[in-house]
Amino acid sequence: MAKETFDPIRENRGSRAALKVPRANFPNADEIVRQGLLEDSKSVETVDIMLVNPPSPDGGIWIRSQHRVGRRTRENMIWPQVSLAQMAALLHPTYKVKVVDAIAERMSWSEFSALLDRHKPRYYLTQVTAPTLENDMYGVFLAKARGAYTIAFGTHVTPIPRETMRPYPSLDFILLGEPDLTIRDLLDHLEGKFDKRPANIQKLFADHDPTYKPSLNEDGTANLSGVKGLVWRRGDEIVMNGTRPFIHNLSDMPLPMHELLPLQKYRMPLLKGPFTFIVTSRGCPAACTYCIKHVSYQFSARVRSPENIMQELWKLKNLGINNIHMYADLFTVNRDQVVGLCQLMIEQKINIKWTCNSRVDYVDEEMLALMGKAGCWLISWGIESGNEQILKHARKGVYPEKAANSLRAAKKAGIKNWGYFIIGLPGETETTIRETIEFAKKLPLDIALFHVAAPYPGTPFFFEVVKNGWFRAGTRWEQVDMDKGTVLDYPDLPAERLLYWQKRAFREWAFRPGPIMTYLKMLMSDTSTLSSAINVGLQHLNWSSSESESKERFAIARASKA
Repeated sequence: MAKETFDPIRENRGSRAALKVPRANFPNADEIVRQGLLEDSKSVETVDIMLVNPPSPDGGIWIRSQHRVGRRTRENMIWPQVSLAQMAALLHPTYKVKVVDAIAERMSWSEFSALLDRHKPRYYLTQVTAPTLENDMYGVFLAKARGAYTIAFGTHVTPIPRETMRPYPSLDFILLGEPDLTIRDLLDHLEGKFDKRPANIQKLFADHDPTYKPSLNEDGTANLSGVKGLVWRRGDEIVMNGTRPFIHNLSDMPLPMHELLPLQKYRMPLLKGPFTFIVTSRGCPAACTYCIKHVSYQFSARVRSPENIMQELWKLKNLGINNIHMYADLFTVNRDQVVGLCQLMIEQKINIKWTCNSRVDYVDEEMLALMGKAGCWLISWGIESGNEQILKHARKGVYPEKAANSLRAAKKAGIKNWGYFIIGLPGETETTIRETIEFAKKLPLDIALFHVAAPYPGTPFFFEVVKNGWFRAGTRWEQVDMDKGTVLDYPDLPAERLLYWQKRAFREWAFRPGPIMTYLKMLMSDTSTLSSAINVGLQHLNWSSSESESKERFAIARASKA
């Protein structure tokens, strides 16, 4: 037999004819992975729902709340997440809840991811604001990737629900407006736990909406189209249900579960020890065009009874909290409530220090004296402008002379005055800004902050800005921030000049002998808060003196228009 000749080329398998290209048949492990997610063993730390104030965009201290907007704070003030504690109280004990305040805990995103892994929430509820939109949606993405249903609420998603859900497919649900009963209703529908509602929750549903009934199909399964106040996905369609009526009697709400919050982490400059919020009312009858209340609780003010507020005060007192901020759209909206509460605080000798906000036309000298006697030591006032025409256009309805009288009455009652001003409302000129600065200098103010007007979506100011083309080209939601910058470009007052005047206003007001002496007295009044107060002062000093960038940007903008 002849010996076969060795052919090295034939031995190379790559020299053979190529196989016919087959149809693609990729391996699929989705079902195995999905089963792993669903059947993952539950640990004692697993929760039904996690209510979240997510980490901040830059690691700094940011403010978020249920009926306000987000912004970075230069005051080192960590805002208590009472809205999350309130919703937790509506869900407990039927559902196992966990409240996470990543801002107060100064939690990084990697730490937050580890927390999600540990607690494995089935539902994830988060706050969303315009300046933190993409950041907040990152948390939604992380939760969705771990198998949770994701839910958002707040003043950004309420006026633009569809255009929030459309670009963020990880978001399953939005709670429109007042979210408290909607989140309870949604979970009860998804979990079929209507029969687990405690008597007080049943009463809330029955009293707040006489037409309420569970939304069920004929076979008893949930029909989400009947859940009021809900925005959800039906396949590729984004469905917006009818709105839910406001809760009429806030005193029927269970007290917030403050014990779930990191109470010791809530701090306020120049204040010894922790503080927290008590929500005394919702809504405000005023019509200020720039106010976010147009989006949240709107015009009908609903107040809690003084007795109900006292229950919460004593609960916090027993938790070791002796500093309270009476948190409301307008704390002094109802004189009888305020007077009744102050009288109870004095009679029961609760001995707490507290602060509040007010309008200058919702106080009188007698009421302010009683507030001071009951422990109120500071009022923050929305003064906004020293020009009457600016105030009229913004429907503020308050004139400078009234502001001066009310602040003097507060000072007489031993109450410190914190004034808020807005630079850049419609009609503003450099002359009217100068009027506001001079007016602020004449007022008996202990603290003054100057913000640039921010057209938050859903406010009348927002629609006015859109109509007149005052939005700076290329604006993103994250830039709509009254503290960090501005998106306004008026024809004769571009963004850079607004920022310049904002900082100049603060410098001119603050760097005078009176405010400097007031600040030094505050520093020395409590050495335990000295480091925080100095830090706040340095932040403001650095911010107010950093105008070179604004000048450069203004010059570039002027050159581009030339």
